[in-house]
Amino acid sequence: MTPPRSTPTPVLALMSGGASPTERRLIEEWAASSDEGRGVTKVIDEVGLAAELPQYAEALILPVRVAWLPSVQRDESTSRWSELALMATPRRPASWIQRRLAARDPERQRVLTGAPALLSQLRSRHRRAVGSHAEDPEDFARFVRRAAIVALDRAERSFIGDRYKVPHHVAEEISSRAEFRSRLVEIAQDTGISEKEAIERAEAALGELVAVQSRAAVDLFQALMDPLHSSTWNVIADESGLGRLRELNKKYALVFLPSHRSYVDTLVLGDVLARNDFPRNHVMGGANLRIWPISNIARRAGLVFIRRSFGDDKIYKAVVEEYFGYLLSKRFNLEWYFEGGRSRTGKLRSPRYGLLSYVAQAVTSGRVEDVYLVPVSITYDRLYEVAVMAAEQAGAAKQPEGLKWLAKYARSQRSTTGGNAHVRFGEPLSLATRMAPADAPDADQRIALQKVAFEVAVGINSSTPITANALLTLTLLGVRDQAQTVDEILKVIAPILDYIEKRGLPTTGLERLRDALGLQTVLTQLVRAKVVTAYEDGEEPVYAIERGQHLVAAFYRNNAIHWFITRAILELSILHVAERMSEDEEVSAREIIEAVWDEANTIRDQLKFEFFFPTRRVFVDELRDEMDLLDPDWEDTAPSLEAVRNVLAGSQVLMAHRVLRSFLDAQLVVAERLSLRGEDELDRKDTAARDAFVAECEKVGRQMLLQGRLHGPEGLSRELFASALDLMANLGLLVDVAAADAIDVTDAADGDATHEGLASRREASAAYARDLVRRVRAIEFLDASIRAEVTGVPD
Repeated sequence: MTPPRSTPTPVLALMSGGASPTERRLIEEWAASSDEGRGVTKVIDEVGLAAELPQYAEALILPVRVAWLPSVQRDESTSRWSELALMATPRRPASWIQRRLAARDPERQRVLTGAPALLSQLRSRHRRAVGSHAEDPEDFARFVRRAAIVALDRAERSFIGDRYKVPHHVAEEISSRAEFRSRLVEIAQDTGISEKEAIERAEAALGELVAVQSRAAVDLFQALMDPLHSSTWNVIADESGLGRLRELNKKYALVFLPSHRSYVDTLVLGDVLARNDFPRNHVMGGANLRIWPISNIARRAGLVFIRRSFGDDKIYKAVVEEYFGYLLSKRFNLEWYFEGGRSRTGKLRSPRYGLLSYVAQAVTSGRVEDVYLVPVSITYDRLYEVAVMAAEQAGAAKQPEGLKWLAKYARSQRSTTGGNAHVRFGEPLSLATRMAPADAPDADQRIALQKVAFEVAVGINSSTPITANALLTLTLLGVRDQAQTVDEILKVIAPILDYIEKRGLPTTGLERLRDALGLQTVLTQLVRAKVVTAYEDGEEPVYAIERGQHLVAAFYRNNAIHWFITRAILELSILHVAERMSEDEEVSAREIIEAVWDEANTIRDQLKFEFFFPTRRVFVDELRDEMDLLDPDWEDTAPSLEAVRNVLAGSQVLMAHRVLRSFLDAQLVVAERLSLRGEDELDRKDTAARDAFVAECEKVGRQMLLQGRLHGPEGLSRELFASALDLMANLGLLVDVAAADAIDVTDAADGDATHEGLASRREASAAYARDLVRRVRAIEFLDASIRAEVTGVPD
């Protein structure tokens, strides 16, 4: 007996994306005559899909679309406007252009097929995704349509590249997710609103938040923004690690976390990634940058304008969390600037944890298996906006962002020669291996997140190269306002260059500082940028920091300052021990070293709101490495006061006054102003009181500068005063509570430190700040004598 023949599964070719008449004709011809299309049972459209699908118990859904190919291949000389005009980047042409292309240039079109899926599989996936809405045929039709678009996009990227990976129907898919709807119901119950209102508010938040990307908008936005950076800098990217990132991105989403020094950071990074065929990042930006009409294009190019503060809006928080989870689960890459804003001082700011917590939630909840965080360092030789930020730090009002501001910024960028922009990528960090388990207490989750953010910051700093401008401004700021000749600068900077080479630190362009011609070139560029001034009417030109430009010079210096912090702390610690030793005192080498390490850790705590320090154990290891450079025989030298003094006196490289003075000056101002308040408390959460105190510090700080108590104007910075105030709060010096981790200031106060009253603790803190500044000045005097000996010019 012959077994019954099984009925073949029908193959339904689903035209996706709203096919035009020309595209429909091309697809039908493909189904009728091509080898690939002959197995198609029927060509169906998105229109009427909800009525079509229930007619089949089983069918194979084959997504199809017409892909229109570029007329030219892009090379480095092709402008983006030319690309857009020639349709050189993949996009969908108008219907009348499609007709002409199909008739005259059939090689420009291709019928694209996505990975097929059985109708039963799609129904099962739909039930898991939406729960109770699974029986709605319209909802299922929308689900099939979205799945078809995703399958076709994946197929299309195989020949147009990953940089055109864009999401579709995001808000619709998020709104239909069963888990998200259940959470909205819970929020509605908790807040006393109706379920309908919760859903409406969530949909409104999604409409405000979700970036609806398109390929044409990506190219158009890049073309519009190109003048803001392309002619200003020569971008030099270290692309050696991008191959590994690309492999990781095949399985996991990447979160790029760059340093933030310019408004154009995201444009510079975006160009580097596009050149290496990475998909466009979803860039989280503040709502203050929502500038009409550019913001409309920016949203369609992947910029997400997010509120700076969510307040108590539980629905908005839930929407952000769900949006992040959705993007990460689809392997769309994210990008934001975790410092919370541009650095006004040039060094890395303290991280903000809000957005990172949503990424962590996606991992710990099991929504995604893992996410990799990518530290990115972006460093500029010169920046137009540094002068503006320096003025703001000195008290000038910040100009609000808008069309007028954008036009002025664009003009300044076109007229600025910025030299090089350096982009470097740190080691990617697996979030899954660093987060606490999902059932861990909130405190453990919070600590784990802080450690991750710290690792990101360390990764950024470790990737940041020392530039010629950073090293030259560090050198010139370290000699106060004493002008120097090229030959004198060469002699001063040579041992610093040797020190950098011994440590094997990352650098770029420092070889120019080894000879007079190269140094002269760098100085000339800084003179043109009005950072350095040159006096040329004497026997030979002499150079110094331009009057009023110390904050600008400090910005460039601070780009690389983290590389010298441990050395500077060690110098102050050695001096501290030497000053407390007597000629006839018998002390062991172990006691001396332990005293140096203890004081170094105390200074480390004093600066913990300014810099990212490793654990104490690792920090001591770094101190040992620095001691080896200062005195290779230090562990074998007989302990004595003279031996300790000689460690510093014999060094050709002293860093404390070059690196730490502006930060300690700001701390001194804040500590002394607090000390004068006696027992009066200062509520850090009271914005008006905090701002008034910072303004007081600015005014008194300027007086102290005029009196010679501060080193230079670079210490008079609102950002430095604010971080010094954070330190005082951490030490329990703003309100009358004992500091849990207050530093020991007994030696600095020259007596017993008492923690019985707020006033006495404040005075002890101010005494320690004065002592640190005094020690820095002693290092400065020692360096001046060494410099005079090296250059032959008395200080």
